[in-house]
Order: sequence, then structure tokens, then C-alpha cells
Amino acid sequence: MSKLIVFAIVGFFAQLIDGALGMAYGVTSTTLLLAFSVNPAAASASVHLAELVTTAASGASHIKFGNVDKKMVFRLIIPGAIGAFLGATFLSNLPGDVIKPYVSLFLLLLGVYILFRFLFIYKKTEEQKNVQLSYKQSIPLGFIGGFFDATGGGGWGPITTPVLLSKKGMCARKAVGTVDTSEFVIALSASLGFFLSLGSELIEWVWVIALMIGGVLAAPLAAWLVRIVPTQIMGTLVGGFIVLTNARTIFSTWISDDSIYPVLYGLIIVTWIAAVGYAIYKYNLDRKASEADLPLDVEA
Repeated sequence: MSKLIVFAIVGFFAQLIDGALGMAYGVTSTTLLLAFSVNPAAASASVHLAELVTTAASGASHIKFGNVDKKMVFRLIIPGAIGAFLGATFLSNLPGDVIKPYVSLFLLLLGVYILFRFLFIYKKTEEQKNVQLSYKQSIPLGFIGGFFDATGGGGWGPITTPVLLSKKGMCARKAVGTVDTSEFVIALSASLGFFLSLGSELIEWVWVIALMIGGVLAAPLAAWLVRIVPTQIMGTLVGGFIVLTNARTIFSTWISDDSIYPVLYGLIIVTWIAAVGYAIYKYNLDRKASEADLPLDVEA
């Protein structure tokens, strides 16, 4: 019983992070299941089944709070669903451990760019109501995101969110909400692929339900947070989180001396906190400047 409560709590915080930053539910939940010696394919299948409910709740919440670009959702879900189905079907034959460090390196660099962009380049006036995502961009992005999501138990958010945020004019809450809403179809497609290749015998249904309950409770809160947190601060939070999560894979792959891991993680976290603090400072500065420019009401 205590294990189920732990899974429900993990599901809650995983969905809170995922719904607010556009990533981490799959990675967090899959890591926990693997820690309990669950088969990697079964762990990924269990997480995707839980995501059928949590992503539906998250998507509905984001739509309610106006965080979704519906046109972009439709352009991402078809290639994403195809990639997720293929990734789930061929999970056991894919060299995921070989590819993953290079994907993480790419995402880490993208995270650094996002941090730089929202700290030093971003201006609120550059935000556009609708940022166009062409088919040339959406097809490979959706396919790769869905493919790695199924093979790694989490990849849709970590891949699609930073790429969307790197587009000039993209509003952070729209990027997060769009990715979270489209993830339902990705989870559905991956689950179908797992069922066809694994059957239902390996699924830990009780664990799935525990993850679902925690995730559903967190979904509305996460969507509300995205709505109220300013874009510049949200972009900095997402960028730092991308760097932190992908650094783990890079360190474990290319740095054999694990005694220096705490120092490296410490540097990343301190830098991230400083970046968020600077983003808050800049936001308050810009807000005061805009308020000072407002015309005063003059009584007739």
C-alpha cells in the first residue's frame, strides 16, 4: 500500500512538472518503475497507459486556460503518432542507449540557447498570437519526438517543447500547452504498439492506476500555473530544466569519475537559480517601464 501511495505522489509531481514545463512525466515515472526492476518495455508501456488519462486531463485543462495552439496540435499529432507506434513496436531492437547521449547533448545545447534567448534576447513585443509551424518542420519534429517518447518512456515533451520554444515569437505557455495537449494521441499510439507487441500480461495495472490518480489531480494546477507565470520566467524555468535533465545522461555516459557529479550538478543548479532570479528582475523592470509609459488619466 505504501508503494502505491509513493507512485501516486510521484505521478502528482511528475504531472505538475510536465504540465507546467511541458516535459518530465514519462521520464520521471519510467525511472521510478525501472528502480523497482520493472522490464524497460513494460515500464514504458505502463507509463504510456497512465498518460492516456493524465494527458487527457492535462490537455483539457490547458484548453480551458487558453494555452493551446490547436492548428499546431493537429500538425504534430499525425507524425508523432506514427513515430510513437514504430518506437513502441521495435523498442527491444533499438540501440536506445547508444543514441540517447547524442540526443541529450543536442537537447542540452538547445536548453542553453533557450536560457540565453529568454534572458537576453526575448522581448514581450515579439510574441505572436499564432506562430506558424510548417509541414517541413512539424513532420520530422513530431516523428522524432514520438519515436523517442516510446523508446525511452518519455521524449515527446523534452524534444518538442524546446524546439517550439526556440522559434522566434513563440509564447512559452502556448508551447507547453500545445505539447501537453498533443501528447494524448502520442500516448494512445504508443500504447497500441505496446499492446500488439507485448500483450497486457506485463502491465502493472495497479501501478498504472496509482500514477493516473496522481497525474489527474495535478493537471489543472499545472495548467493554471502556466497561465499566470510570465513568458520570460517560464522560458527560463524550462531552459534550465532541459539542461539539468539532459546533463544526467551526458555525465553518466562520458564522465567516468562520478565523484565530481555533485559539483557539476551544483554549478548547473546555482546557474539556473541565478538565471531565474535575473529573469524575474528583468520582468519587473520591464513592467515598471511599461507602467511608466502609460498615459495618466486626466479629469475633465
